[in-house]
Parts: sequence; structure tokens; C-alpha cells
Amino acid sequence: MQDLSEFKFGSLTPFAEPSWYDSRNTSPYYNKHHEAFRLKMRRFVDDEIIPHVAEWEKDEEIPRHVYKRASEVGLIPTILGWPEDCVSQPRPEGFDGLFLVIAFDELCRCASGGVVWGLVGGLGIGAPPVLHYGSDEMKQRVLRPCLDGTKNIALAVSEATAGSDVANLATTAREEGDFYVINGLKKWITCSMVSSFFCVAARTGGEGMMGISLILVERDLPGVSVRPMDCMGAKGSGTGYVEFDDVKVPKSNYIGDVTCLLRNFITERLGIALQANRFARECLRESIEYAKRRKAFGKKLEDQPVVRQKIANMARKVEVTHAFLESLAFRIVAQERAGEDWFDGILRLGAEAALAKVQATNTFEFCAREAAHIHGGNSFVKGNIIENMYRHVLSLSIPGGATDVMIDAAARLSLKGSL
Repeated sequence: MQDLSEFKFGSLTPFAEPSWYDSRNTSPYYNKHHEAFRLKMRRFVDDEIIPHVAEWEKDEEIPRHVYKRASEVGLIPTILGWPEDCVSQPRPEGFDGLFLVIAFDELCRCASGGVVWGLVGGLGIGAPPVLHYGSDEMKQRVLRPCLDGTKNIALAVSEATAGSDVANLATTAREEGDFYVINGLKKWITCSMVSSFFCVAARTGGEGMMGISLILVERDLPGVSVRPMDCMGAKGSGTGYVEFDDVKVPKSNYIGDVTCLLRNFITERLGIALQANRFARECLRESIEYAKRRKAFGKKLEDQPVVRQKIANMARKVEVTHAFLESLAFRIVAQERAGEDWFDGILRLGAEAALAKVQATNTFEFCAREAAHIHGGNSFVKGNIIENMYRHVLSLSIPGGATDVMIDAAARLSLKGSL
């Protein structure tokens, strides 16, 4: 049999990598610059992330030097689109939005929601409002240290009674001279335990969505307190509660009204979808490799028709989902190359991003369940990769907009756009 390693990048296990990793296939999306960045990310994740995942999950903390290394190799700047005025190193040649797809996909091979969220999750959702709507002074003060890996930022929106229902949040920001006085309790805040900055959604006006604003709050201000949450999965993400008790924030820290969050929703949901689908792919890879070595009833699992059916259905869902995500990302990139602001297409892109998240998280849930049945009792034992990933299913299907909410939101956006 011919050695396929000369044709393929990465694992030789069927469906273990996206189709464009097979050099025999052509892709309209990627070029040599993407391939060079892919190799850089692969080496970083293989050498400096995967060997330490278990330790970081146990300690529930990622060491600071890892953030700095993630910045040096270009992972952290890529997550935010590499804003050159806030990043120390020059932007790579040929850089575009597809670098983000590669970065997320490669990082998520570590199969740890906590490590992914802890390393880039807080930044990916907390920094964009500052990047797109903050003052130049705020960008330099906040984004530069975050992108250099010396500090962290978190998005503080969710509350005990306002998760997907953002319009119902109760945190208030009352005007008092040159300050806002903020009171409220935030819950499920990714990276809150390690963040120096919080991008806080608070009510500055009346009821409903349009009464909400985004305000930057420094962690060291009097009245800010943080405590950890013990969640089912995502160990190492620094997820916790953030409480604001009469916190006085200068009005210069105002970022913008609630529309600042709309752009955030698209990129956040795309990121979650990329993470979910690579986790699903890891379930598929592990299942194929296990089926090739495990024997039951006198033959290997791969010789059992029911197991082959499970593997084929997992592969079908993973490949279809990845194609959807690449198409969505490429269209955003194409608009950027044409000098257009992709945010102008908020109705179509917003609906697709919501559906992409649903598609990917449903695919992950399906693959985690099928992989668990293929692995049998081993998938019920702590330390098994399938057991670990199964605990991440809810951590992706609920945050960023729960599945049922996303389906309804996509329908409403689509119908609005058709009028």
C-alpha cells in the first residue's frame, strides 16, 4: 500500500483532519500562507499545549508564560484579527480571517474546553467591543497587554436571570457626575478569575435591550469582587462570578450602546462552532482508532457493521458542518477583501452564525454520544478523552446563545430580512 504521509498533513486516520489537509485535494479557500500558519499552530499545540492539558485542568489554571508564548507564535493576535496598532509583532504575510479558522481548529485538537476558553475564549468575546468601539487610548491601555499575553479581558454579560435573554439583565450603571456607579452580579463569566479588565453590560437606560450599554471596568477598582464557579467541564477557563458593589467607573470607560454586542454575537458563535466541530472530529478520530484495535465477539470493532455505521454517520456530520463553517468564514473574508464591512450584512450573517452554532454543537453532541457507545465502559472512566469531552457538550450548546434560542433567532432574522 502506498504511503499516504507524503500527500497529507497531520494524522493519517480517516477524517481526522479537515479535507484541505490532504494535498491531493484543492481548496478555493487556502494558500501557501495558510499552510505555513497551520504548521506553526500544529507545532505549538503539539509541543506546548497538549502535553500539559491534564495538569492545567487539574490546577484549573493556565500558567502566565503560556499566554505569552501563544502571543509570540501568533495565536492570540489572530483571534482578534491581528490589529497592527495593538500587536508588537508584524502581521504575517497573506493574513486574513481564515487564519482564525485554522488557529481555532488546531488549538481545539487539545480536546479541552477549559484550555481553549482560558487561552483565547475570554479575549475572543471580551476584546472585540473595545477593538471596534473603544477609544484609541482605551485600545492601547487594554488591548496591547492582552494581545501580548501579559493580561486578560473578559466579557461580563450573563446573569443568573439573564443568560441568552440579554435584554432582561439587571446590572445597573447609574450616572453620578463624571462617573458611572455600577451594581450587579454576573455569572458564568469566562476568564473572570484571571482577567484584569471586564467589558460589562449594564443598564444605563430603561427596560429592554436598548437600555443596555457596555462599559470597561478594571478589576482593581474598589467594589469589584470575583469568585470561582465549579462547573461540569471547562476546567482551566477561570469561569466565575463577578460582583459590582457601588463601583465608580469614569465615563471615559464607556464603550457604546448595546449594538456593540451584535458584531460580537457573530464572531462568538462562529468561534464556538469551530470549537464544537473540532471536538466532534476528535471524537470521530478516537473512535476510528479505538475500533481498529479493540476486539469484541471474536473480531475487531471495525468489522462490526453497527460500529461502521456509527463512524460513517459521525464523519458525515463533521464534514458537512466544517464545509458550512468554511463557507461562512470565507464570505466574511471576501467582503473584507472587497473593502466592505461584513457587519453590514448583519441579518444574513447573524442568522447563519446562529445556525452554524446549532449545527456544530448538535454534531458534537451526536459524536460524543456515539463515541461513548463505541468506547463502552471506558468512556465512563475519569481520564478517558471521551468522558472528558462528553462533559463539554453543554458548555458549548448553551453559552453564546442556547440552541432553542439560536434557532428562533435565526428564523426571526431571516424573516426580517425578507420583508
